[in-house]
Amino acid sequence: MSTPEHVVIIGNGIAGITAARHIRRISDKKITVISAESDFFFSRTALMYVYMGHMKWEHLKPYEDWFWEENRIELKQAYVEKIEASSKMLFLRGGERIYYDKLILATGSVPRFLGIEGEDLKGVQGLVSKQDLELLEENTRTCKSAVIVGGGLIGVELAEMLHTRNIPVTMLIREKAFWQNVLPLQNAQFISRHIESHGIILKHETELKEIKGTNGRVTSVKTSAGEQIDCDLLGISVGVKPNITFLEGSEIEIDHGILVDPYLQTNITDVYAIGDCAQHKEPKNGRKDIEAVWYTARMMGETVAQTICGKPFPYNPGHWFNSAKFFEIEFQTYGYVSANPGEHEQHLHWEHPDGTKAVTIAYHPENFRFFGINTFGIRMRHEVLDRWLTDERDLEFILSHLREANFDPEFYDRYEKEIFSSFKHQVRERLEH
Repeated sequence: MSTPEHVVIIGNGIAGITAARHIRRISDKKITVISAESDFFFSRTALMYVYMGHMKWEHLKPYEDWFWEENRIELKQAYVEKIEASSKMLFLRGGERIYYDKLILATGSVPRFLGIEGEDLKGVQGLVSKQDLELLEENTRTCKSAVIVGGGLIGVELAEMLHTRNIPVTMLIREKAFWQNVLPLQNAQFISRHIESHGIILKHETELKEIKGTNGRVTSVKTSAGEQIDCDLLGISVGVKPNITFLEGSEIEIDHGILVDPYLQTNITDVYAIGDCAQHKEPKNGRKDIEAVWYTARMMGETVAQTICGKPFPYNPGHWFNSAKFFEIEFQTYGYVSANPGEHEQHLHWEHPDGTKAVTIAYHPENFRFFGINTFGIRMRHEVLDRWLTDERDLEFILSHLREANFDPEFYDRYEKEIFSSFKHQVRERLEH
């Protein structure tokens, strides 16, 4: 009897574990998953709820511990120091070596730092991994105040986490409003107002210039406005970057991430990359070359499993969508709503007076083709909006059928007439001018 092909996956996040599960579902290959972060796969998006006391660590594991042995997926906690593609050999810290037939790199992301002196002080950290969460527990044990640099999703999660422990938070936002590099200004201002309503101090158009410390621990920061702010914790949330430093000097081609073709294969035969660490040489449908998003990582895991099991097909993420929460307001986006629309894109925007609900629709000003939608506090149906984007529906159709896309039509009924009349008025005004 021949020895089964050995598939090794480096990384036990959603990308790597999805690949492992799907490979097992359709094959009898030997599967080994290596991770230096944790023994078991966990839901990374729920890390904040452990800190906030809503969940315990064991609640983050979607599968019982026996699941892995029953499905013949070997889990190995180790750190890969070197990959020798010519011999298909992995060199682990401590001297152990592992041979692979097929290798999947699913190493995820690490926090992006600014390169400012003082970032190595105690109390300065990012928030991506289990170890980061453990460090946050240690750093906030006696924390009296915190500063967060950056206005992204990690930043607002960190602010909410600290807020639940009554730690005063100041956020330094480089743009005019929160997450304005992603959201249109009206949406960004809407979110800024909402965050501020919870007592978080936002300093817009402000950057970190200096980090000060005493006895190896952060004590304050100095901003681009010349202001000094005392803090016991400095959260760096200016984004993430692919976790690929261990590949420098290897034969595997890297740029900002690990370069992959449409089949998620690297320049080396039998070596693939998926999830946050993968950089697509040929992004589809105007998508970014690196997308550090949960659902795209899951889709890449499903795709590479088919390819490795002899049914190759190219990765196709479809229409862009995403969701997030800003404190208790849920945000959803479908298609494209540009942060800085050009002459071929216009927006309709509605906000409820109570400041907890908003809708922005993007469309072409000449043919009125629907480009995308952002919603805040109003949940939409993915399958409906995905179909409308595929069918290239126009603005009139979207406005007259928007109720069909709402997840809770009864809830939406309260605002439908107001939203519809507001959008119609905006369109009429633009046509008259």
